[in-house]
Amino acid sequence: MSVAPFNKFYSFVEAVAEKVHNLGADSLKIMLVNSPAPVATNTKKSDLTEITAGNGYTAGGTAPSITSSVQTLGSYKLILGDVTISATGAVGPFRYVVLYNDTATNKELIGWWDNGASVTLANGETFTTDFDGSAGVLQLV
Repeated sequence: MSVAPFNKFYSFVEAVAEKVHNLGADSLKIMLVNSPAPVATNTKKSDLTEITAGNGYTAGGTAPSITSSVQTLGSYKLILGDVTISATGAVGPFRYVVLYNDTATNKELIGWWDNGASVTLANGETFTTDFDGSAGVLQLV
């Protein structure tokens, strides 16, 4: 999937200001959610219902590589490597890709993307979250 527009969880802004996140060093993860949909007022991983693990999807999700975490002229940009789920049986359904901080005490949420419709992967299919390698996952200005 080409990643849809990033939706920020409201609490992310406060969590950055209060040193909950170290985006360049913490273990960030991508997890898959179907229902209920994430809303901007969610704050931690336990506020959401992750899809069932198995068949190529790991409980807690997958950690993307941090390609770049840098500021230039007062603007910060986080760039993550793409994440691919390879099904070894049915995976899903899922609709939302959620980014959260697995290192943070409460597994604080950062943001999510809406795939537009629920997806179920069949055995042998893959799903790639294709992050923008130029603009980054998020920018703080």
